[in-house]
Amino acid sequence: MSTEQTGPPTTIRVAGLVTALEGAIAVIVAVVLAIREAAGHEEAAISGYGTAAWFGIIGGGVLVGGVALLAGRRWGRAIAVVAQILLLPVAYALLTDSHQPWFGIPLAIAAIAVLVLIFSPASTRWLMVDYGPDDSTADDSGPRRR
Repeated sequence: MSTEQTGPPTTIRVAGLVTALEGAIAVIVAVVLAIREAAGHEEAAISGYGTAAWFGIIGGGVLVGGVALLAGRRWGRAIAVVAQILLLPVAYALLTDSHQPWFGIPLAIAAIAVLVLIFSPASTRWLMVDYGPDDSTADDSGPRRR
């Protein structure tokens, strides 16, 4: 039975779920920031609409990457890995400079967990399926893409 028929391993599905949750949280933050700005709340240091747009765009991309992993699309891995690598310094800043361990600790745990899950042996085997030796004797047409 091939890996494509059975779908992604549990490690990829869990990593996709956590990544999608991170993206959904960012999209929710974007909506809250936009509503606050529309209601007249103003911050001197930031633009509510600009920050909302940033959270919406980045969070939406991370959400799509997580959903892609849940659906068994290998391209979601790149988005998930980059998102986790970018979230680790954010978690560190929350723990140190911002003194907000209630946000920093769960964020760090989630980012590290997703990276461990994505680079686990089961995940790596699943991701390498398209790059294995070709069974046919036809011309070398390069790796198959999903």
